[in-house]
Amino acid sequence: MALVTDTVPVSTRGDAQMIDITDEVQEIVGRHGFREGAALVFVSGSTAGLTTVEYEPGLLEDIPAAFERLAPRGMRYAHEETWQDGNGHSHVRASLLGPSLTVPFREGRLLLGTWQQVVLIDFDNRPRQRDVVVQLSGERAAP
Repeated sequence: MALVTDTVPVSTRGDAQMIDITDEVQEIVGRHGFREGAALVFVSGSTAGLTTVEYEPGLLEDIPAAFERLAPRGMRYAHEETWQDGNGHSHVRASLLGPSLTVPFREGRLLLGTWQQVVLIDFDNRPRQRDVVVQLSGERAAP
C-alpha cells in the first residue's frame, strides 16, 4: 500500500464562502497514479471546514444561512472577549462542520455521487490562504 501527502492551496474571502475543490482532489489522485484507495482531505486551521454537497446556487445560499441560524455572528462569544478578533462564530461553525472527510476512489476516480462535490467552507471574518491537505492511501496503477 502506498501513502502520499499533497496540498491544495486555496485563497478565500471568508464569511462562509464555499469553494468546490473536487477537481483539485481528483487531479491529485491522478497525478500520483493511484488506482484504488481513499483520499483523506483535511483543512488546516480552526475557522474552516469540509463537506460534500451539491455545489449549486441554491445551496450556496442555503448552507451559509443555516450556519447563521446555528451560530449567529452577532451573539456573545467568550472567544471574542479573550482575543477581540470578532470570529468566535467562525470557530463554532467550523467545529460543527469538521475539518476533514474521507473519499474512497476506484480505478483512479473519486467515488462521489452524481451531484456530490468536495467543498471547503471558510467561516473566518477575513480573507485567508488555506492549505487543504490531501493524503492518499491505497494501490497505485502498475507502471
